[in-house]
Amino acid sequence: MDDSAPVMLLATKDPVSRNILGSELRRRYGSDYEVVVCNDYPHARAVLAGLRHWRRTVALIVGCYGPADRAGLDFLRRAYADHPAAKRAVAVVWGDFASAPAVFRALAQGHADLLVLRPEQPRDEEFHGAITDALDDWHLGQGGGFEAIRLIGEQHDERTHALRDILGRDHIPVGFYPVASPATQRMLESLGLHDPPLPVLVLQFTSPPTVLVNPGDPEIADAIGVNRPPPTDKVFDVAIVGAGPAGLAAAVYASSEGLSTIVVEQQAVGGQAGTSSLIRNYPGFSRGVSGAHLAYRAFQQAWVFGTYFLFMRQVQSLGADGAVRTVATSDGGVVRARTVVVATGVDYRRLGVPQCEELVGRGVFYGAAVSEAPSLVGQAACVVGGGNSAGQAALHIAKYAKHVTLLVRGPTLAASMSSYLIAQLRATRNVMIRYGTEVVGARERDGGLAAIEVAATGRPGGAAPEEIEAAALFVLIGSVPRTSWLPETVQRDPAGFLRTGGTREIEDAVSGGPARPPLLLETSMPGVFAIGDVRAGSIKRVATAVGDGATVISLLHGYLAQHPPTAPAPAGTPRAAPQKPAGDALPG
Repeated sequence: MDDSAPVMLLATKDPVSRNILGSELRRRYGSDYEVVVCNDYPHARAVLAGLRHWRRTVALIVGCYGPADRAGLDFLRRAYADHPAAKRAVAVVWGDFASAPAVFRALAQGHADLLVLRPEQPRDEEFHGAITDALDDWHLGQGGGFEAIRLIGEQHDERTHALRDILGRDHIPVGFYPVASPATQRMLESLGLHDPPLPVLVLQFTSPPTVLVNPGDPEIADAIGVNRPPPTDKVFDVAIVGAGPAGLAAAVYASSEGLSTIVVEQQAVGGQAGTSSLIRNYPGFSRGVSGAHLAYRAFQQAWVFGTYFLFMRQVQSLGADGAVRTVATSDGGVVRARTVVVATGVDYRRLGVPQCEELVGRGVFYGAAVSEAPSLVGQAACVVGGGNSAGQAALHIAKYAKHVTLLVRGPTLAASMSSYLIAQLRATRNVMIRYGTEVVGARERDGGLAAIEVAATGRPGGAAPEEIEAAALFVLIGSVPRTSWLPETVQRDPAGFLRTGGTREIEDAVSGGPARPPLLLETSMPGVFAIGDVRAGSIKRVATAVGDGATVISLLHGYLAQHPPTAPAPAGTPRAAPQKPAGDALPG
């Protein structure tokens, strides 16, 4: 077998399970993976240690748990130390319900990643579906393989990091080539480029390859060919701003029910949820699902139903042109629709530490930055935050980094993080939680982050800061709504989140009818709705965001029925300019 082939390792003392599972794994995956079967766990641990020594990649480790083998869970727990990035599966026998409590406890504590039922007949697709889903998630985290796009840039560059993150979250296979390497320099010479402005993108899937030198976001989106700006005279039934879980759900329901739908997204599908390495509590995914996979499937679903997507465009203003709402975008275009759904979500709150802000994209990252985790092998990292996103980020980064420190301002995680995540963090040996701690400074080395300075929250008694070595700092400390592009007439709460529903009456200038109370998810601007995290009073969960997306479409049907489209204006009739909001456009 080629030494570059990833390894799948099965270990069990149960000869029946070993024969069945080993045969299934070899038959289905033997041409792409090296399948290793061990008769006992000491031998399996020795094999894993050897594979680590020889720097072999391990994709999947399978242990068994049942009446004939009670050592599999402990084996999987200990296997994490040698190959933390490998997926760990516990195989059980159908009908052995007495083993369920121990297996579920191991899953909750993070000692295993997934549960599989031992096949009881050939071609057991439920078993193989679980295995291939795990391998898909593993491959997404590893990167490598087919490269649709080659990205050439500086190792510590904010723009290069942003493009790697966006392309990865959009499921576009991208390979990163540091410009300082001799191989990359030869690549640039072969393209006829000498000291070009960075970054450079090479689209390998076009013939001949398309080369983009320091391109803007719209140029990248147009070159990839996923979307094109809509015709200027096209009026959609609904324009959705934001492609997070709420916006994608709204797009699926709207387009599947016959409404002409467009989604405008400034970055990548999935929003903040798209950066989550593993969501374990989303209904219907007992093995968990990565935010990127969940978002990408919803995107494909909406796309198949006919939703029009406009990627890598910032929204800059919301206005009105008679009965039509207008959304101005950063490329100078205007999207026209009878209704608008605001699903822009939130940005992570900034630390406000000048030394850290100077290192954004060069070791300091706002959000989970899943694309950066594999580069942290053998290094230390820190995560700041006390919510589910911070917990998921710490667990994912711990699969690659030597050590992860989770920094929490408060005295406990119980009020802000799900209990299953707290249990996994406490059970992960290379994760340490520090309570009552905040970041106060950072130290740079060779253009990137070398260490951070932390202090007790509020610095009682003027205690001196402490330095922690860290190659990366991931900041997930609360949220700021993305609403600066909206006019001031759209009402907000004191924190800036959009108010919806209520008893206050709004002037419905579109229909010319009397003032009326807004609909459940309608803002103070008639025909403009808000869903997901940007909405005041929303529960910051993927499931509730999806629920908002479904609910708002039922409301839109009623609104659109009460406001039928008007006849188009005669050719040459001037249109009103979009209203300009107060404040700046969204940051890039």
